Amino acid sequence: MTVPHPVTHHDVVVVGARCAGAATAMLLARAGYDVALVDRAALPQDTTSTHSLVRGGVVQLARWGLLQEVLDSGAPPIRSVWFHEYGPQAPDPVRRTVKDRAGVDLLLAPRRHILDRILADAAVRAGATLLTRTTATGVLRGAGGRVVGVSARDARSDQRELTARLVVGADGVHSRLAGWVGASTVASYAASGACLYTYVDDVPWDGIEFHLADEAFGGVFPTHHGQGCVWLIRPTTAFAPVLRAGAGRADAWLRALRETVPGLADRVLPDSISAPVRGAVGLPNHLRQAAGPGWALVGDAGYHRDPITGHGITDAFRDAALLADAAGHFLGEPGPGRRDDPAREAAAMAGYQTERDAAVADTFRVTRALGDFPRASRFLELQGELSRALEVEASQLAERTVRVGGVVPAA
Repeated sequence: MTVPHPVTHHDVVVVGARCAGAATAMLLARAGYDVALVDRAALPQDTTSTHSLVRGGVVQLARWGLLQEVLDSGAPPIRSVWFHEYGPQAPDPVRRTVKDRAGVDLLLAPRRHILDRILADAAVRAGATLLTRTTATGVLRGAGGRVVGVSARDARSDQRELTARLVVGADGVHSRLAGWVGASTVASYAASGACLYTYVDDVPWDGIEFHLADEAFGGVFPTHHGQGCVWLIRPTTAFAPVLRAGAGRADAWLRALRETVPGLADRVLPDSISAPVRGAVGLPNHLRQAAGPGWALVGDAGYHRDPITGHGITDAFRDAALLADAAGHFLGEPGPGRRDDPAREAAAMAGYQTERDAAVADTFRVTRALGDFPRASRFLELQGELSRALEVEASQLAERTVRVGGVVPAA
């Protein structure tokens, strides 16, 4: 006798419970929707990330009432940024103070297993159901091919189905859900460099540091436990000796650091490196279709660009807010099984895609230009353009009226 799969019914199912997915689930659960949040990992768990939250990301944490919780977790408030150049006639290092704008006067670079846990916990407190060690295995389709849920398998390999009025893909740059729903690629550009990083102990980092040299961009983000996330980005071909080093990767990475940005390398002693060197090589620069009948993508699942601009967490937070607002327009009153108006949904999701595409246009353009590793003067010009674009985004996020989930004052 065949035992039927258990089936649960929800307003929204979110696949992926890290920054983008947990934030989306939290906002929709705060609005009263029945949300299931699914992740194949046994969270909390670390992930590849250099941790930086630019001002827009900090603005979102403050608006959601989570900024103090992140600070209380031990994430150091960052209030200065250093710029170092290398080469003939390079100027002296420049230190800039993080100004009080858009309601915040600090930046952050939290460890991901801590930040992701805080966001997932906030989603659960809001009423979302969190299912970890549960792997989505496909989408369910209804009349006309509309996505109406997901199939999944738990840690015991038991099958289940979760139906939903909206399925959200927040499962990262290599999103399986994007493939299942047939999300088209709106724009795609060649991958550029490689980013390799590790954690360094026992250095009193004075804020974020950026170090610029010929075909090399390095730096440090102060993070939890008094550590610095020290990173180096280079064209993939220039990083070939490090990538081939195998067990000697940490030594090879440190040699590359000394050869390119020695002022940073001088403070990274071999016995102060507290973790393996990790990172990403040849990640795509692409923009995917943001939504379709019964589905939507947020964060890296829908838009990914070279890590040279370090903006991924803020992208995830922005998409969560934009999608939650758009979803609220067509979901209306909470209640699994309610009949939704296809025309109203199409208009709301088209609005989400338009806002998402407009929000990423400047950073995507600048990222592609930086990924070509232009001469130092042009690199700095582009960094200035990026900084201005990020400040505009932070102001827009701070001024945005939140229609779903409410604005929760910072603690």
